[in-house]
Amino acid sequence: MLNKYFTRLNGLLVMAGLYVTTTFTAAAQAPTEHDQDITEMVNAVSAANLKGLVEKMVSFETRHTLSSTTDKKRGIGAAREWVKSEFEKYAKASSGRMTVEMDRFTVKADGRRIPNDVEMANVMAILKGTDPTDNRVILVSGHLDSRVTDVMDAKSKAPGANDDASGVAIVMEMARIMAGKQFPATLVFVAFQGEEQGLYGSKHLAERAKKENWNIVAVLNNDIVGNSYSAETGLHDNTRVRVFSEATPANETEEQARLRRTLGSENDGPSRNLARYMKTVGENYVDQLEVILEYRPDRFLRGGDHTPFNQQGYAAVRMSEMNEDFDHQHQDLRKENGKQYGDLVEYMDFEYLRKNTAVNLATMANLGWAPAVPEKVSVLTANLTNKTDLKWEAPKTGKKPTGYYVLMRETSSPTWDKKFYVKDTSVTLNYSKDNYFFAVQATDAEGHTSLPVIPVPAR
Repeated sequence: MLNKYFTRLNGLLVMAGLYVTTTFTAAAQAPTEHDQDITEMVNAVSAANLKGLVEKMVSFETRHTLSSTTDKKRGIGAAREWVKSEFEKYAKASSGRMTVEMDRFTVKADGRRIPNDVEMANVMAILKGTDPTDNRVILVSGHLDSRVTDVMDAKSKAPGANDDASGVAIVMEMARIMAGKQFPATLVFVAFQGEEQGLYGSKHLAERAKKENWNIVAVLNNDIVGNSYSAETGLHDNTRVRVFSEATPANETEEQARLRRTLGSENDGPSRNLARYMKTVGENYVDQLEVILEYRPDRFLRGGDHTPFNQQGYAAVRMSEMNEDFDHQHQDLRKENGKQYGDLVEYMDFEYLRKNTAVNLATMANLGWAPAVPEKVSVLTANLTNKTDLKWEAPKTGKKPTGYYVLMRETSSPTWDKKFYVKDTSVTLNYSKDNYFFAVQATDAEGHTSLPVIPVPAR
């Protein structure tokens, strides 16, 4: 999407003399707008496959975290084993690079939603990166457990078609399509357990990742993503999807907070820029879908499996449908006055789920093939000037970038308005840092871009 700005602006920028250093090469070609491999993977996402995955998860009758772990046909244990077996099928296409793991852990009774000690497990497929110098990890997730009206009811049928078999179906379809591809970064596909009882699965993995020093650069969490109808308002909308992101890091230090207040960059935390990235890439590859940036960590007074990753300092966002249908969410299966309640397959829109899957896939693939972020990105402040001097260093690990994009937006703009392609590691722009925000991202020849990095002041 933003590549269009470069095509349109390149000649105008040269004519206007906006670049005053030799760091911009007018003859240099910006990377291509679309990567054919990503386009092919996006086109491989199947609404029929997604429906089949959701129907299978619903067939376990309940996936409540406190349901049976030993029954072969019903409950969370049977559902976990099935997801694991599907991941193992996908892994056969990876030439040994995809491994499947049942990450088991025990949650102690808490007197609230965990009455007794319970074993939980996250089901994970890990596609190891091909570049030994690139330790980046990109994670996509949904939660496998389901519930009815009473969150402690582990016996009633809880189909959980949309909440959140839809999110797990996204994860599984992505793993199926991406298993045979080679990415320099490591991709992790995970179905969490324990979300409805208190985000236990994601909390466990976020803490494990921190302890084991995983270099997680992005977490794409999907929860309630397969319905396009709002029963209360009568709205039908499968052309928009929400992405929620925290504004400032949950683990921000006081020094970082002071700098943020000085720069007015409260809208530029890593998670917020990951959300912008998801919008840019997703809309570039997926037709008839607008990614709506929601400037709050989650829906009003609610949370999801991205939250523990935010708390550990990782960039993490949540995708959720535009209009939730509360007649078919957290409801007992029943009919009242001829009206059906309950989270059933027939109330989902699988073409909408296909598009939401494609946004996740394009984002993950683009990041997985991109160079690492530029380092020591700074804006020079030695002189009072109406121009902006930026400099940075190439990433120290992974493949070498072929160039960089400098992103720019007005201080009141929610998204990046313009981008400039630069071959070197410094640039001077005839735009004042008083009036604009800037960021720098690395790119390769195919147009795979890193996440943007906001500059810090330097003299």
